[in-house]
Amino acid sequence: MDLRDLRYFETIAELQHLGRASARLHRTQPALTSSIRRLEADCGAALFEKSGRGIRLTEAGHVLLKWAQRMRFDVEDAKRELEAIGSGLTGHVRLGIVPTAAQFLLPTVARDLLRQAPDVTLRTVVGLVDTLRPRLRAGELDMVVGTEGAEEPGYVSELLSEDVIVVAASERHEVLRQPVTLKDLTAHRWALQPPGAPTRDWLDQTFDRKGLPRPKVQVETTMLLMLPDLIAQTGLLSFVSRHHLEGQARLLGLKEVPVKGARMRRRIVVTYRANSFLSPAARRLIDLFTQSATST
Repeated sequence: MDLRDLRYFETIAELQHLGRASARLHRTQPALTSSIRRLEADCGAALFEKSGRGIRLTEAGHVLLKWAQRMRFDVEDAKRELEAIGSGLTGHVRLGIVPTAAQFLLPTVARDLLRQAPDVTLRTVVGLVDTLRPRLRAGELDMVVGTEGAEEPGYVSELLSEDVIVVAASERHEVLRQPVTLKDLTAHRWALQPPGAPTRDWLDQTFDRKGLPRPKVQVETTMLLMLPDLIAQTGLLSFVSRHHLEGQARLLGLKEVPVKGARMRRRIVVTYRANSFLSPAARRLIDLFTQSATST
């Protein structure tokens, strides 16, 4: 099998459309059709079937896609490892990171990495874990720093720290004037992430288990970094990392609302592909994250 044919195959499988693949790859549709036919001849099976106006992978196509991606990773890792021989702490590191870690861990880690390795370049993508993991699987990222999820074959996760998510409000909020229960919180309005975000789902389910109405959400946003400042200036409650309330980086005017049963513990881990090459710079970055998380 030709590696170029496999690269074309990956793009066609992703887009499920020859025309769009042709535009992205700057190759004619007949050239891509010939490429697929060569692969099908090698595999002895059809790789695509028609689906509406596009195409989709057959069972054999799904199998080949898995191995095509694995072969691409191996080739790219081989090139990077050969380039790294004797070069020391140089090169390019591609990092995916969740907003809380980006705000409280990354600045110090990036500072230390660039001091120790001024020739390293670092590309960061900030997002939720469910958007970063697919990019790690596709080989677009070298590692992801985020909340721990279910174990996945072919990936390694190393614990960095534990984070606690708590109910928070403006220090002037009436909810802080006396002890409150979970039931008391149902009388107030909230600013939260959308359903599907781990912290939002955990909070909703906590109210469900107590037979209480879910939080009344007045402001819903995917921009996590906006939430602490928003609730410090409004009468809304929210559910945020305790990092925003403690230490030198704490946000003035914001306080935790002590509520029994409304503290969510989560583990922050760094995840990368097992058996893949990590450059000395990437490994050093992991070490610095570990040191920073331990001292935070």
